[in-house]
Amino acid sequence: MVGQHPRAGVEYPTNWHELLAWFFDDAACLRYLERLGWGAGLTCRFCDSVDGGWWQVADGLRRCAACRSETSVTAGTIFAGTRTPLVSWFAAVWCVVNQKQGVSALGLQRVLGLGSYETAWVWLHKLRRAMVLPGRELLSGGVEVDESYVGARRRGSGGRGAVGKAIVAIAVEGDQAPERVRMRQIADVTKDTLTDFVLDHVARGSEVRTDGWQGYFDIGRYRLEHVVTNVSGSGDPAHVVLPHVHLVSSLVERWILGTHQGAISHAQLDYYLDEFVRHEALSDRVGCKAPPPGCRSGPVKLRAA
Repeated sequence: MVGQHPRAGVEYPTNWHELLAWFFDDAACLRYLERLGWGAGLTCRFCDSVDGGWWQVADGLRRCAACRSETSVTAGTIFAGTRTPLVSWFAAVWCVVNQKQGVSALGLQRVLGLGSYETAWVWLHKLRRAMVLPGRELLSGGVEVDESYVGARRRGSGGRGAVGKAIVAIAVEGDQAPERVRMRQIADVTKDTLTDFVLDHVARGSEVRTDGWQGYFDIGRYRLEHVVTNVSGSGDPAHVVLPHVHLVSSLVERWILGTHQGAISHAQLDYYLDEFVRHEALSDRVGCKAPPPGCRSGPVKLRAA
């Protein structure tokens, strides 16, 4: 740590002992949040006064001099209204970000000594929602798009006709190696559904590479260069034709089976997919665009932004 206090948004605890040294009580956590949220001045959420003067009522609580309303530094965050010590919340955030294979609700409950599995599960889902960056940039350049199927094996047809499995659309930016990734659970593999997914995640003017499935045939109508490879006619297996999406798909499957023992419901799958994209960008296996201290790069470069 450079100064007396960690610089909010700049310095990051690289190990468990450093985390406990920096955030030893709730007051320390609130001071950190104040520097992070109010470092450039307080904007009153009631009268929109920008740094118009205030009184410190308590740690993390200020009263606006203009309208006399009180504003908490935790308002509008996942910490709002919590009765659990912020020290525990900060520890949970650190655990989720730093575990190489992610963390399950049961694992979080054991590490933090939480009273119930349900509490750990709720916390993790709040964190998964918070980890999604609002207004993320669209993928651009060369982008591979395909679908994957998540779930236990059941009798019946495989591939696009797999029974009982969740369908996950995957888009991966990158030419020589996969970079940024977008994933979303979809209801079917029709033209409308797949076209909407591509338009929601890929910038116009990009080159979109898919297999010969008819559900992708409308992509070229929207200022996208659509490159189609018929897998059955190419003589190459699918993982050679579209290597990046198949690599990501295999990593997702291994992560779900390993970290979460396959116990993920279809209703919550999108939150887990967001966690995977964010977590893989921070892990030493795939590296990240702007790694925090202690993050090492691996052979594959995934960026979550």
